[in-house]
Amino acid sequence: MSVISETGPALPVVTPERKRLSLDWLGVMPFMIFAIMFLVLPTVFLVAGAFQDAQGNLTLANMANLFQPSIRDAYWISIKISLASALLGAAIGFCIAAAVTLGGLPGWIRAPMMTFSGVASNFAGVPLAYAFLFTLGRTGLVTYLLLNIFGFNLYAHGFNLLSFWGLTITYLYFQIPLMVLIITPALDGLKREWKEAALILGATKTQYWRMVAFPILWPALLGTILLLFANSFGAIATAYALTGSSLSIVPIVLYAQIRGDVLQDPQLGYALAFGMIVITGVSNGIYIWMRARSERWLK
Repeated sequence: MSVISETGPALPVVTPERKRLSLDWLGVMPFMIFAIMFLVLPTVFLVAGAFQDAQGNLTLANMANLFQPSIRDAYWISIKISLASALLGAAIGFCIAAAVTLGGLPGWIRAPMMTFSGVASNFAGVPLAYAFLFTLGRTGLVTYLLLNIFGFNLYAHGFNLLSFWGLTITYLYFQIPLMVLIITPALDGLKREWKEAALILGATKTQYWRMVAFPILWPALLGTILLLFANSFGAIATAYALTGSSLSIVPIVLYAQIRGDVLQDPQLGYALAFGMIVITGVSNGIYIWMRARSERWLK
């Protein structure tokens, strides 16, 4: 919109809508600056470094080094731990969410459960590692109680917290609550009329879940499993504080290459990070796509 002046050309008029739009952009600027500085630029730097040598020349040697046996094994261990924690976390979290939303539990349980899930899903790193060491370590509280009350020596039967299953169990502490938070809205979207119609037509509860509920929830379930996989695949603080270098997963190998005193090779570290970005990016991309499909079904 403009106003024609008697002494000159038309002058633009700032409408309230345009002013409000500019203020809206001003409000999101801190987030955009933060995202560019701490997400976009570091990612571009890592991707560029993965295809450069120490002198800055273009090379594919870093990517070829990813196929070394030790690095392949590190990726494979990370994938197995992430997949195990994602599947177990999804199964247990789904049962908890279904019991709270669709089961016969009292209604007051839901609010404390969701509050705890929101806190526990973000509890990771060094505090979580120490919490499990104090609980399930060789001198941990649970280990002590099992030995002195029930006469069961947990470590004599093959359990070791500083191992594949020990790290997987530790990851479940934040994987299960995250599953509860994400899958609960999808369970809330199941309409009661669907179950009533299925039962009226002669279906059992098992048939309803197998033929109606699970096909509708399947995109959300699969997408959440992929998100849990990506969530544990990139975790380093918990694993490093818990196992040190005794378990060679990709984040620990990456840390050793970039900041280590013996195996220092930053360019290989960039390549390792690039591989992790690809894996987690694909997982998150499929999760977003599957979640969009699930939301269309539940509308």
